[in-house]
Amino acid sequence: MSVVVALIWGSSFLWIAIAIDHVATPVVPLARCAFGAAAMVCFPKARRRIERVDYPRFVFLGLCWMAVPFLLYPIAEETVNTSITGMLNGGLPIVTAIVTTIFTRNLPSPFRVAAVVVGGAGIAVISLSSISDHASASAKGVVLLLIALICYAIATNVARPMQAKYGAMPTMLWIEVFGLLWSMPLGIDGLRTSHFSWAALGALLALGAVGTGVAFALYGVLLQRSGPVRGMIGIFFTPIVGTMLGVIVRHDTLHGAAIAGMGVVIIGAVMTSRQEPARPALHAATTAALSTDRGARTVSDLSADAIRAPSTPRR
Repeated sequence: MSVVVALIWGSSFLWIAIAIDHVATPVVPLARCAFGAAAMVCFPKARRRIERVDYPRFVFLGLCWMAVPFLLYPIAEETVNTSITGMLNGGLPIVTAIVTTIFTRNLPSPFRVAAVVVGGAGIAVISLSSISDHASASAKGVVLLLIALICYAIATNVARPMQAKYGAMPTMLWIEVFGLLWSMPLGIDGLRTSHFSWAALGALLALGAVGTGVAFALYGVLLQRSGPVRGMIGIFFTPIVGTMLGVIVRHDTLHGAAIAGMGVVIIGAVMTSRQEPARPALHAATTAALSTDRGARTVSDLSADAIRAPSTPRR
């Protein structure tokens, strides 16, 4: 699933570039959400009602996960080429790890931190080596892309309880529905200044039905099974796919250092996908507690106390 997600989302930057050659920028988020929701409805498992008490959370997710990032990416690609957009998007695991730490108030293990840093270093090598006279990016475009990454990272954490409650596919369907509602005002107005093109229609269908429908369904399952950080494994490979398509289709420049950076990204992805090594300190603390309080508490209770933040009172 990580490989499929990487291929689909790695190509999405190319589809965005093709689409904005023909249609107004606000049409892109409108079409992505509309085609994505239409694709998701085809799956019976996705057609599940949500409770009214969860409406506010889904309204926020529709804005933060769909409407805003889907608008910022095409705006950014007006001044940032396809390859660099894909490379910067590869920094999503790093941003997500930081935001997840803030949400959970629990630092990741040194092994996980090292894995994310390695992957981030590869992204930096690719990005810096590709910024030249032939492959440039404006400061405005880069800032917009970083804001989009922050939106994705926040939404990933906010959506996790809903995925646990309703499942991955229903959650993504309703997020896309509310994203469509958020995107309609600007998108409908943008249709008036756009002209029909088969290339644009094909690009928008790929972005929506495949990139926002099928890929987000797979991505939701990954997040539910692996957590916000490990679920980002496929994101490490999107810069590789985006860069290759940018070179082949959009004639972006690919430097030798970028190829080396891709190798570093793959190493970081492999590290991230591996199971974290056991923590000796946790095992020792659990064993000592069992020896002094044998029979009174379970192993799971003691383990929970051992990983609880020191500032959290016992209940």
